[in-house]
Amino acid sequence: MKKQFTYIAAAFLFAGMLTAQKTDLNAMPKPGPTPAINIAQPKTFQLSNGLTVMVVENNKLPRVNATLSMDRPPYYEGNVAGVSQIMAEQLENGTTNLSKDDFNKKVDFLGANLNFTSNGASANSLSKYFPEVLHLMADAIVNPKFSAEEIQNSKERTIEGLKADEKNASSIAARVSNALMYGKNTSRGEFETVESITKIQLADVQNIYNKYYTPDNAYLVIVGDVKSDQIKPLIEKAFGGWKKSNTKYAALEPATNLSKTEINVVDVPSAVQSVVSVSNLNTLKMKDPGYFPATIANYILGGGGEARLFMNLREKNGFTYGAYSDMTASKYSPEFSAETSVRNEVTDKAVKELMNELNAISTVKPEELENAKAKLKGAFIMSLEKPETIARFALNQKVQDLPSDFYTNYLKSIDKVTATDVSNAVKATILPNQSRIFIAGKASDISEGLEKLGYPVKYFDKEANPVAKPTVQKVDANITISSIADKYINAIGGLSAVQKVTSITTDATTKVQGMDMTMKLIQAKGGKMAMDMKMMGNTIQKIIFDGKDGYIEAQGKKMPLSDKQKASMAEPELFPELTFAKSADFKLAGIEKYNNEDSYVVKGAKQTYYYSVKTGLKTGELKTGEGGVIPTSFADYKDVSGVKLPFTIIQNMGGMEINMTVQSYLLNQAKDSDFK
Repeated sequence: MKKQFTYIAAAFLFAGMLTAQKTDLNAMPKPGPTPAINIAQPKTFQLSNGLTVMVVENNKLPRVNATLSMDRPPYYEGNVAGVSQIMAEQLENGTTNLSKDDFNKKVDFLGANLNFTSNGASANSLSKYFPEVLHLMADAIVNPKFSAEEIQNSKERTIEGLKADEKNASSIAARVSNALMYGKNTSRGEFETVESITKIQLADVQNIYNKYYTPDNAYLVIVGDVKSDQIKPLIEKAFGGWKKSNTKYAALEPATNLSKTEINVVDVPSAVQSVVSVSNLNTLKMKDPGYFPATIANYILGGGGEARLFMNLREKNGFTYGAYSDMTASKYSPEFSAETSVRNEVTDKAVKELMNELNAISTVKPEELENAKAKLKGAFIMSLEKPETIARFALNQKVQDLPSDFYTNYLKSIDKVTATDVSNAVKATILPNQSRIFIAGKASDISEGLEKLGYPVKYFDKEANPVAKPTVQKVDANITISSIADKYINAIGGLSAVQKVTSITTDATTKVQGMDMTMKLIQAKGGKMAMDMKMMGNTIQKIIFDGKDGYIEAQGKKMPLSDKQKASMAEPELFPELTFAKSADFKLAGIEKYNNEDSYVVKGAKQTYYYSVKTGLKTGELKTGEGGVIPTSFADYKDVSGVKLPFTIIQNMGGMEINMTVQSYLLNQAKDSDFK
């Protein structure tokens, strides 16, 4: 059964104004003199329970932002990993004084934003409503209402998300690379699993709240249209009853860099791209002399669209849509990382180029240095327009133990950086010879090239456990494309039943970013197709093809199908297995895991199909279109008028997994008018 999705890319054009004066368009404008910066210092006081409050008056707009942060080291959650996040979700479920509905209605009525995390909270509102919003925020924090029912709801949502991420290479990469860096059984390297979330009980949530969600070493930063002498009594009243815990934190588990760079691979058989990261630990702190040189080095290396990684991997080689790096001067987990996602077939080449750039960054050109300084200074000045920036500065000064003039002298500190400073900072923070090159991708496609790069290559499973190198299973000599096709046809109902199918009408539902979406797809022989995708009852995309011509409609605009699109749709059969066994375009490429099943791989120029070795049913397919390669998984086959069809269809669209549940199928009900 064929699924066809077409993507429309939106292009944005930027127009510029030219003056009557003669202008050299190739010359970079010269930056002006570095301006003097005057940043308001917060008025600070502390409650008896340990909560430090910082207030910055800013009366330009009638709004107030409040940010609560807890300065504490990571803590180990063990067999209930994920419990802190579950706990944070409960803070939005009302209080012992207000029901969930009443709480949320009040927040909405006041036009406020109120959010909670496992490490704090944030709120913003109009200044005239801020006392009420502050009270709601404090009530949720000081008087939370934990219930087994709401905790169960949170667990189910989390487990649903974890299951959706099981085959997502980016999610796997984030989890496993961190576990390998710090150790999977440590506070900084552990990750939640379906098993750990399932074990969480009401008592675990209450315990985490009582021990760790406390005012000890907590900071409340308020920025906006307030008077510090008036806000102090409000805060004392709202948060005075919040009890401190005096929790003693265990020392952070030691973590060190590798003695020699190695490649770590997690096999994601369904991946059409490899997620690549290179990471190493360092000791960089914001108050260190090397902070500004390291920040500039990172910007030159991977700070944006004109940085070295982007220009090499995307512009020069076309390996990826983007490549970036990050220098994290965290109090508890300082590290450097560089990341990109590339096509399977160029994974080894991308790794080689990425490492070349890391080795070369110790030397920077004068124009690179000056450009980086100008960009970083500009970004800093623009950030001052946002109240949350001032809150972040105030918090950093306390938590990072920064000098009082750190941000006042920020621009001057950037100006002082020399090429030698950058080189020295790189040697201490970017360590290409002691890095972990982590790759989540299809091992059968990428291993051979990676093993030729000269680094040790080690393999891990999705739980960060070491495993043997995945191997492609050999196919019995008696197995052919024809026998695989025959087994599939027999498995779904037999040749006679399949040949009677002239059209398939599919009604399916899914969720996209939490919103319900429906899809109606009508397919008929000759490549005819009509697809209507709706969200909140409104069509977001419609595709019509009558076998020869058609159109795409999106956002109220109708566009004719291109010749390339029409050619890709014009397949004569609803079930390609009826014809591809006779085609020289397909070959049997072995046995691989797909959708967690050993599957025969039938590979064509633009399509690859997977069929369960055990059942013969199709487990998935990869199709190459204008938007790239689209992987699809099929499961939950059920009988529909004598033919078995999948009721669960999972597609990966641009890195986002769309899990479609089929509500119904209708066979042989299509009319010619459906394709008009």
